[in-house]
Amino acid sequence: MLKKTLLAATAIMALATGAMAEDLKEFRIGILGGENETDRMKSHQCLVDKLPAAIGVEKVSLFPAADYDGVVQGLLGGTLDYAELGASAYAKIYLADENAVEPMTTTVQTDGSTGYYAVMVARKDKGYKTVADLKGKKLGFADPDSTSGYLVPLVTLPESIGAPVKEFFAETGFGGGHENLVLEVVKGNFDAGTTWASGVGEFKDGYSSGNLRKMVDKGILNMDDLVELWKSPLIPNGPQVIRSSMDADMKAKIKTFMMALPETDPDCFKAISAGDNKGFVEVKAEFYKPIIDARKATIGG
Repeated sequence: MLKKTLLAATAIMALATGAMAEDLKEFRIGILGGENETDRMKSHQCLVDKLPAAIGVEKVSLFPAADYDGVVQGLLGGTLDYAELGASAYAKIYLADENAVEPMTTTVQTDGSTGYYAVMVARKDKGYKTVADLKGKKLGFADPDSTSGYLVPLVTLPESIGAPVKEFFAETGFGGGHENLVLEVVKGNFDAGTTWASGVGEFKDGYSSGNLRKMVDKGILNMDDLVELWKSPLIPNGPQVIRSSMDADMKAKIKTFMMALPETDPDCFKAISAGDNKGFVEVKAEFYKPIIDARKATIGG
C-alpha cells in the first residue's frame, strides 16, 4: 500500500513538473511602434538569426506593432515572449497585471548612466529660443504610452512653463510614434514635439543614441534644421522584459545572450539599442516605481 502511494505521488509530481516545463518552439519578440516597420524589422533581424541556436528554439519571430499598445496587449495576453519597452509602457503592464512580465535588463549609456531624456525640438527657422515662446502653439507628443514622448513631459513640463500643458498650449496631439512625430515637426504640422535622446554627446549629432540619432544615421533628419527648447529630468531607461510564465532555464539563456551581446555582436547591439551604448545591466521592477506612480497618478493604467 505504501509503495503504491509513493508511486502515485511520484507520478503526480512528474505530471506537475512536466506541466511547468515549457517546450518552447517559437520565441516571439514584440517591437514598439515609432519607427517605420521595414527599419524595425531590419534592426532586429540579427536576433532572428542568432537567438534560435543560443536559446534552443526552432524560430524567432518579430511582431512590429503599429503603436506601443500593440506590444503592451501582446505581453498582457501572453502572445509575446519578449520586448524592449519604455518605462511608461512597462508601468501600464504592471498596473494591469504586475505578474505578466519581468524586467530583465536595461541599457547602459556610454557615460555609465541608466537613464535618458525627453527633449522638445522645433524647427530652427521658426525662431523659437525657449519653451516659453511656445505659449499658444501646437505641441506634438509621440505616443500615449511613451515615457519621454508623453508621460514625463505631461508631468514635468508645467514646472518650466508655469501652467498645465493643456492650458499653456493651444493644441496638443500625437504624431504616431517618435520618428513620425519629428518628421511632422519638420513639416510644420506641429510647432514643437517631444522625443527621446540619451542626452550624452552633442545635440548637433542627435546625441549618442535615441530617436534623433537613429534618424540622423538613416539620413532622414538634418539636425541643423532643429533646435532644442526643453530637456526633462533623467528618466529610467526602459526595460527588456520577459514573459513571467516562461521556464526559468529559458529566461536564464535569454538573459545570458543579451548581457553578452555588446561583446559578441556589437553591430547587433547597436542596432537594437538605437545607437552608441555601453551595454546591458540587470534591472528589477523597483527601478521603475517612480514612473509607475507617476503614470497611476496622471493617466491611470
